[in-house]
Amino acid sequence: MKILIVDDSKAMRMIVKRTLRQAGYGDHEFAEAVDGANGYEQVNDWQPDLVLSDWNMPNMSGLEFLQKLKTDGNTVKFGFITSEGTAEMRQMADENGALFLISKPFTSDTVKDTLEKALS
Repeated sequence: MKILIVDDSKAMRMIVKRTLRQAGYGDHEFAEAVDGANGYEQVNDWQPDLVLSDWNMPNMSGLEFLQKLKTDGNTVKFGFITSEGTAEMRQMADENGALFLISKPFTSDTVKDTLEKALS
């Protein structure tokens, strides 16, 4: 499986990647993007199986990124890993087709359980 990690924080991208490895996804391919606009390019060029995106980013937010993919008819599996997880954000994520929203801080068990449910 090809997993695209989209976050404007390099440290956070590294933490997400490490957590994925701890959750048993270490044998999958990873790519990174620095914001939604860069993520959008990566989705079109690399065609990942799953996108894990932050919500708040410069240039194009995670929600705008998801909406642009959906407008294009792209059906890539998409979930948020973000610092905030308000009820309103969860509702917007759900309404726009995100499979899940994981709030930081998170554990490898949380990520593993969430991905298993979302990808099954």
